[in-house]
Amino acid sequence: MAKIIRLPQHLINKIAAGEVVERPASVLKELLENSLDAGALRIAVEVEDGGKKLIRVSDDGAGMTADDLELAVAPHATSKITTEDDLYAIGTFGFRGEALPSIASVSQMEIVSRCHDTIEGAKLEISGSKLRPVAPAAAAAGSVVSVSNLFFNTPARRKFLRTTNTEMGHLTEQFTRIALAHTEVHLSLTHNGRNVYELPAGQSLRERIAILFSSELADNLLPIRRQDRGIEVTGVIAPPRQSRSGSQWQYIFLNGRHIRDRFISHAIREAYRGLLEINRQPIAFIFLQLEPHRVDVNVHPAKTEVRFADSNAIHSQVLAAIRDRL
Repeated sequence: MAKIIRLPQHLINKIAAGEVVERPASVLKELLENSLDAGALRIAVEVEDGGKKLIRVSDDGAGMTADDLELAVAPHATSKITTEDDLYAIGTFGFRGEALPSIASVSQMEIVSRCHDTIEGAKLEISGSKLRPVAPAAAAAGSVVSVSNLFFNTPARRKFLRTTNTEMGHLTEQFTRIALAHTEVHLSLTHNGRNVYELPAGQSLRERIAILFSSELADNLLPIRRQDRGIEVTGVIAPPRQSRSGSQWQYIFLNGRHIRDRFISHAIREAYRGLLEINRQPIAFIFLQLEPHRVDVNVHPAKTEVRFADSNAIHSQVLAAIRDRL
């Protein structure tokens, strides 16, 4: 039997990256969520070659000091939680302190940041977990995170990336999820220098759906709202005559976070039972709000799976909210 050894940190980071960083879209998700946690109201996303060459996210959030920059890429360093109790009432998107170190271990990363109450910013460069000294830098208030050459040092993983169009499709899907959940934020997306989306802050959900999906869909959507037992369900649904062959246009959000949940998905399908043609799926954009302590988001590193304290109550509220409108 081989001798048990303690793994070096750079290898630990690469293993963690396998859970957090699946493809360029995974990187974009983490960077966008960091921007939102920083209070950004304006976020610009620049992508080259479907994210394989470059993903850059610029925001006007709180920014970071030079000391913060070094901690940002240190494993298990976070500003989101401080005690064990915080794990059971998570109100931020990130909290593990794993995302940036994991991304940095399999890419070439640069972070330029400045706090709003300082004159000078700072720049950090890290390549495959090899950190260069943080240096002063001219910077606008907020942060700019650039991730280049994803998986440059893990060829076995890079070869599993798909075509530029396929990877861009996954990136656009992540962008769409954030755009739907955060209409208060100005969001833009460019690919290879071409503007893909420009979404002003303050748009209605219906306006964003018209841009991201289609005007025809947006014009026919039915609003839903129900609040009971501390659970608020809002959103919009399509009438039965508008449906899809798959469930790709069913979006579920919990406290501003996109999630996948089989109980809620079942409630959506059940609400439309008998109203759709065979092998058709409903279109729905469902938003739930409930107190953080009633849900556990610390289930999987991707944070798209959650565990509700009372799944039956969630199911019944979503089902009733949709049925009341149909």
